[in-house]
Amino acid sequence: MKNINYFIVLFFLHTLFAFSATSWAQTTLYYNVKGYTLDATGTLRAFSAIQFTDDKIDQLFSSNETLPNASAIKRIDGQDKTLLPGLIDAHGHVLSYGLSLMQVDLNNTRSEQEAIERARAFYQKNKMTTWLLGRGWNQELWQNKEFPQAANLDEYFKDTPIWFKRIDGHAGWANSKAMAIAGITKDTLSPDGGQIIKDKHGNPTGVFIDNAMNLIINKIPPLNEKQIQQALLKAMHALAAVGLTSVHDAGIDNATIDAYKKLAKQGKMPIRVNAMIDINDANINQLLKQGFYRSDDDIFTINSVKISADGALGSRGASLIQDYSDLNNHRGLLLYSPEKLDTLIATVMAANFQVNTHAIGDNANKLILDLYEKYITKTNTRYLRHRIEHAQVLQLVDIPRFAKLNVIASMQATHATSDKNMAEKRLGSQRILGAYAWQKLLHSGAIIAGGSDFPIEPANPFYGLHASITRQDRQNTPKAGWYVNDAMTLAQAFNSFTYAAAYAGHQENIIGSLKKGKKADFIIVDKDIFALNPKAIWQTNVLATWVNGKQVY
Repeated sequence: MKNINYFIVLFFLHTLFAFSATSWAQTTLYYNVKGYTLDATGTLRAFSAIQFTDDKIDQLFSSNETLPNASAIKRIDGQDKTLLPGLIDAHGHVLSYGLSLMQVDLNNTRSEQEAIERARAFYQKNKMTTWLLGRGWNQELWQNKEFPQAANLDEYFKDTPIWFKRIDGHAGWANSKAMAIAGITKDTLSPDGGQIIKDKHGNPTGVFIDNAMNLIINKIPPLNEKQIQQALLKAMHALAAVGLTSVHDAGIDNATIDAYKKLAKQGKMPIRVNAMIDINDANINQLLKQGFYRSDDDIFTINSVKISADGALGSRGASLIQDYSDLNNHRGLLLYSPEKLDTLIATVMAANFQVNTHAIGDNANKLILDLYEKYITKTNTRYLRHRIEHAQVLQLVDIPRFAKLNVIASMQATHATSDKNMAEKRLGSQRILGAYAWQKLLHSGAIIAGGSDFPIEPANPFYGLHASITRQDRQNTPKAGWYVNDAMTLAQAFNSFTYAAAYAGHQENIIGSLKKGKKADFIIVDKDIFALNPKAIWQTNVLATWVNGKQVY
C-alpha cells in the first residue's frame, strides 16, 4: 500500500510540475520587422516576424503569412526596424576590455606627449591607484614613429609605477619606477621570445616586447575575485550594447574561468562567452583533464585552448620567413621554440580540445599549419575544427591548406584597415599580397570567423562588417579601398560574424542564425544594412539586444 501511495504522489507531482512548467512558459511574437538571417546554404532569408517561447525560436513568419493572435502571446511591435541574428565576435579579450574601460585610454593619441597628458588627466581623478595602467598607444600614429621612452614618463611620474600596453598588446611602456620594482637594469637580458629595447648605451628605454613584458607584468598586484567579476560584467554589458550576443574569449586563466562560472550560476552574464583556456595557465593539465564545460543555458562554454606562436606586425614581433622590409636582419619573434610549439599542440589535441593558435607572420602561420597537419593526421581530429587566430600574413602557397586541413581562419577585418598605413612598409610589395587575404581564403574553400580582437580594436561588429566589405577605415579611405580584391561581399561578411563564428565555436546548432529550435539571440538595429550603402554600415546603431529570449540591452 505504501508503494502504491508513493507512486500516486510521484505521478501527481510529475503531472503538476509538467503543467506548471507549461503554464510558466512565455511565448513572445516580435512582429513588424525587417528580419534577415542566413540559411544553411548561406542564402539570405528575409522575414517579418519571429515567435519564440522562453529561450527557443518557434517560427519565422514571412510577410504573406498570418500571424498568431492567441491572447497568451506577448506581442512586440518592431516598428519596421531591422532584426538580425545576434552578432558573434570570434576573437576578443573580455577581461582586458573591461579593464580598459577602467584604465587610461591611449587609443588614437597622436604623439607621445599627448599620451602622457592623457595619463596625467586620468591620474588626477584616480590618485588612489597604486599602479597606473593603460592601453592603446601606437607609435605608428606619431610623427616620429619611434617607440616611447621611460624618461618622458619620469618627468611627471617619479613615484608611481606605470605600465601602458601598446594597442596590439604585444609591447608595453614602463617608467623607471616600474622598472626598478621589477629589478630591470642595464645588465638584464632579454628572455627567449621577447626583447627589452635598449638605447645605444645599453640602458633599457622602457619598452618591452612580447615575452619581455612579463618582467613588468609579474610585478603588478593580481586582481582579486571581485575585481575580475566587476571587469567582466562591465565588458559584457558594453559588448551587448554594440550588438554582440556571444564572444570567444581568447585565452583566459583559471581565476577568470572561476569568475565566469560563478557569474553564470548566478544568472548575471548578459551575453554568451565561449572561452579558450590559456595554455600558460599553471593549472593547464588539470583543466585539460576536466574536459569541456558547458553551463545549462549555454551562456558559458569551454572547448578550446589558446596558444600564441608569435607577436604582432606593428611592434615587429610577428615571425616572418624573410627580413622585415623596413628593418634589416630582423624577422620577428617566436614566443616558443618550434619544438615547444610541437609539444603544446600535440598535448592539446591529444586531450581532444580544439587548438586555437595566434599566428600573424608568414613564418608563424606556416609553422602552425605544418604542426596542425602533423597532429591532425595522427590524432584524427579534423572534426575539432582547429583554428589559426589572425592568420594575418600568409604565403600564397599556404592559403589552400586551411580548407584542406579543415582549419578555420579566425580573422579581424579592422586589423587590415588599422594596419594599412604600415603593413606594406613592414612586408614589401610581394608579401602584402598574402596579407589580410580574405577573398583568397574564401575562394580556396576556407571558413573565416569574424571578430575584432577587442580591446586592440573597437568591439563594435558593424565596424568589422564595414571594413570587410570596403577595405576602408571609418573615414572611408583610401577612396577605392585598400587591396580591394580581397574584400568580402556583404553576405560573406555577415556570415563571418554569425554562422561561421558560431561554427568556429562548435555552436552552429544553437546560435549563428535564426530558425526553429535555435536560441532566441537577436538584435534590433536602426538601419537596414542590406539596403544601405556599405560605406555607412559602421554607423549602424543597436536599439535592443536579446539573449536566450531575454532583453539584455
